[in-house]
Amino acid sequence: MRNRSSISILVALLLAVAPAAFATNGYFLHGVGTGSKAMAGATVALPQEALDADTNPALGVFLERGYSLSLALFSPDRQYTISGNPSGLPQTFGLTPGTVSSKSKLFPMPAAGVNFRPNDKSAVTVNFTAHGGMNTDYRTDTFYGSNHTGVDLAQVFLTTTYSRKITPHQSLGVSAVIAAQRFKASGLEAFTAFSSDPDCLTGNGYKWSHGAGVKVGYFAQPLPMLSVGASYSPTITMSKFGSYCGLFAQDGRFNIPASGTAGIAYKVADPLTLTADYQRIHYSDVAAVGNALLPNLVTAPLGSDAGAGFGWKDINVYKIGAQWKASDTWTWRAGYSKSDQPIPSSEVLFNILAPGVVQQHITLGFSKAMERSPGRFNLAVMYAPTRSVRGTNPLEVPGGQQIELKMHEYEVEFGYSFGF
Repeated sequence: MRNRSSISILVALLLAVAPAAFATNGYFLHGVGTGSKAMAGATVALPQEALDADTNPALGVFLERGYSLSLALFSPDRQYTISGNPSGLPQTFGLTPGTVSSKSKLFPMPAAGVNFRPNDKSAVTVNFTAHGGMNTDYRTDTFYGSNHTGVDLAQVFLTTTYSRKITPHQSLGVSAVIAAQRFKASGLEAFTAFSSDPDCLTGNGYKWSHGAGVKVGYFAQPLPMLSVGASYSPTITMSKFGSYCGLFAQDGRFNIPASGTAGIAYKVADPLTLTADYQRIHYSDVAAVGNALLPNLVTAPLGSDAGAGFGWKDINVYKIGAQWKASDTWTWRAGYSKSDQPIPSSEVLFNILAPGVVQQHITLGFSKAMERSPGRFNLAVMYAPTRSVRGTNPLEVPGGQQIELKMHEYEVEFGYSFGF
């Protein structure tokens, strides 16, 4: 009963505070679960805890019965800089010069997962996680018309996974994913003339969107020291943000992009395991994210199928990790990842709202077994170095203004796992 109460409390906390999240590889998390995050997410072939089923649905059957709880404190620093004075000419859209930083800089991100073992050949895993989102909070009149500009998009997932061994050293897994999104936008009044429905463009408070999808995974240990894994999640079609049908393409639909991951884990020596993952995220398949600002802004109204979006490109993410089991009590972890840049220099204007430009993650962490229980305390820290993207304001006279987006991030996550 005590275990069930702990999980219920974490789930309630997740649903209460997760809408403040802002993630990193574009707006995907660099890892799910404290152990995974300490290795920069390079764990698609390394089962460690219940939350790993979000990385690879096939891993649960290679874990014991137990649960995982975690709470991350995430701190992104987002800012934009405008250089060059606005021309003031007709049909131009100049911005006020200067540097503006987003004010909200600390976000709690909880997660909870439980792994059940009905028998030796199967497992059922249930996870509640905040996978990502976008958040900016500029206390200024960025685009004119309001003294507050920004967006707040958060995504919360309930994932139920069934995994089964198809041989003693291979497994398949499939997840049923229920997703919820919460969004609001403010300070976009200057784009009213470009919108298919100006009343559904900005300032309508928080609105919700829901959807369901699947994720599949494979895991194998062809050799005692080598394991391989892969997972794939197709696009999750979400219900429309009705009150923002004049902002997002396809009448307010903001789908969750498809993604796939493959990787290996190799035990170099008894205490040392090295991992490497490759991930592909298909941002361009989601119209609201992938549609370019120009020429779309002048050829189709915001909210239409071809309406302007953020112009994000598909990205590749390369991850490596190391795990050193120093003793029965202590396990140490480290990782590094690097991704492509999702935001081209031609798309900096609209991405003032979503400057997800960081490309590297450096991670460290450890697990310590509890002395009087079979549980363990987990810690992961992450630093994403400063990255910037600079481009011309495309709605000003050619070369008249430059826009620079800049961002860096810190995160510390505390976790507790029982039974693994």
